[in-house]
Formats: sequence, structure tokens, C-alpha cells
Amino acid sequence: MLESQYSDYDYECGTDEAGRGSLAGPVTAAAVILNKNFKSNLITDSKKLSVNQRKKAKKLILENCIAYAICNVSNKKIDKINILNASILAMHKSIKKLNHKVDFIVVDGNRFKPINNIEFKTIIKGDQKYLNIAAASILAKTYRDNYMEKLHKEYPEYNWKNNKGYPTKEHKLSINKYGITKYHRKSFKLYDEQLKINF
Repeated sequence: MLESQYSDYDYECGTDEAGRGSLAGPVTAAAVILNKNFKSNLITDSKKLSVNQRKKAKKLILENCIAYAICNVSNKKIDKINILNASILAMHKSIKKLNHKVDFIVVDGNRFKPINNIEFKTIIKGDQKYLNIAAASILAKTYRDNYMEKLHKEYPEYNWKNNKGYPTKEHKLSINKYGITKYHRKSFKLYDEQLKINF
């Protein structure tokens, strides 16, 4: 079972994103405040859960969290500011959207920018260590997956309902055959540029 939270604060917020490595669609982030005493064997890194397990975990999170928020940052914005900055922006938007005070923030990964003078800690593989980060990863992933399934109806030839915009062989072949859509990230090949953080 994962640790409930990193700090001793009453209202620690966990945040994580989904869709960073995708070729199409938004990057999606969630922010979650769980009760300090909350425990669960089900909640862990969203990538380690099946679709059905994620659905059960999502329901459990929404029933037991103190507050949560989920936000997208579009592919166009990603192209303008790069995927790293867009991921952090999505997390900031989610934290600001919470209808609750935040004492401390724990972030999955190793890069973040200060927000509202709130103390924070970046944690590599945090979604495998702390319940609130794992909960954020599950909400971000389920929300974004549903969003990509809706976009699939508009552009079924890219099979986003299955690949969710990620660079599968099939998706790459579809791009070669049909070109890119308004939802594709034009900067997805600019890996070096996409890892520069702007302050």
C-alpha cells in the first residue's frame, strides 16, 4: 500500500499529468487532496492498472477526496510553450481550480514551478509512492482517455479510442497516410526544445 502523503500538513495536494508523450490531444493534469487517514490497496500508478481497475479507483477517489480538479492544456498551447511547460501549466490550473485551501503540494516527477507561495516537493515516481499523487494520475488518465475517445469520433482513421494519441506504429502510419489533424502536436519531433523549462 502506498503512503497516504509526504508531509504532515492537513491539506496536502498531489498532482500529476497524463498525455505528455502523446502525439495528439491535450496534456491533462489533476490535483487531489485526500483525507490524511485515507487508505487503499487499489490506488497506485495509473499505468499499472487495467481500464476496469482505473474506473473503480476513480469512483473510490471521487467518493473519498476532500477536493479535486482536472484541467487540459491544448495541443496548440503545447506547441507554443513546449510539453514540459504545458504539463506544469496544466498542474497549476488544476491546483488553482481546487475549491479548498492547499497547505503543501507533492508533484510527480522532478520539475515544477512555484505557485501561490505554496511549499512543494517534486518526487520521481511519486505516483508509485504516495496515494494523493497516484490518485491525481488516475483522474488525469481517465479524464484524458475519455476525451481522446470523443475526439476519435471526429477522426476515426487515427484510432485514438485505442492509442489515445500515443505514437503507436498504427498511429504513425495513419499520420503518414492522412497527414495531421488540428489536434496533432506539430512540435512532437522537437524533443530537445520540448524539455526546456521557461520561467
